[in-house]
Amino acid sequence: MARKSDRFPEITPEILLKAYASGIFPMSDSADDPGLYWIEPESRGIFPLETFHVPRRLARTMRHQPYEIRIDSDFDGVIAGCAGNADTPYRDKTWINQRIRTLYHELFMLGYCHTVEAWQDGKLVGGLYGVRLRGAFFGESMFSHARDASKIALVYLVARLKAGGFTLLDAQFTTEHLSQFGAVEVDRTEYHRRLDQALEGDGEFYGLDGRATVDEVLQLASQTS
Repeated sequence: MARKSDRFPEITPEILLKAYASGIFPMSDSADDPGLYWIEPESRGIFPLETFHVPRRLARTMRHQPYEIRIDSDFDGVIAGCAGNADTPYRDKTWINQRIRTLYHELFMLGYCHTVEAWQDGKLVGGLYGVRLRGAFFGESMFSHARDASKIALVYLVARLKAGGFTLLDAQFTTEHLSQFGAVEVDRTEYHRRLDQALEGDGEFYGLDGRATVDEVLQLASQTS
């Protein structure tokens, strides 16, 4: 279900956080459309953190450490990549408009929006961004300029969420790309149950030791409860 938000033109970061807490999130039709829609899917994509799966080939790639992983160092670069400045087969490149960029930049400055970034030879080559609210993390988008860069960023995100005590990773929608990591669909009632539970707790986004080795990250991300 989608509701156009143009009747509520003054969307602030505070309103956006309340929307996430209510189970809805904004999208636009295209990068050129200034309007936003409130989205509340009948079926919601999530990653059950306790059963997150790292494919073997990706784990082997990670052990070669092809990228330097950084946190929150280049929000503008990440959202620009997610907006379509990357060759990505799993996300429409036109849906992030200037209004979304501004809103999420404001959330980033307030400490509610975070990035996980893959860097190679001093260049940002992939990553993701999302919103943190208590014990929930709402994944927004990812991009990749280099092989497996966004996938590796996702594994590091999950390890960070587990280390910080988060209980919900919202993927919004499931895709074949996300399903390989264990993403599943739940109905609206189940999603709200999980969301309410996550909002009763609290997560620490910076709970992962920055000195953690690749093997420690892989073990944490893949650990079952």
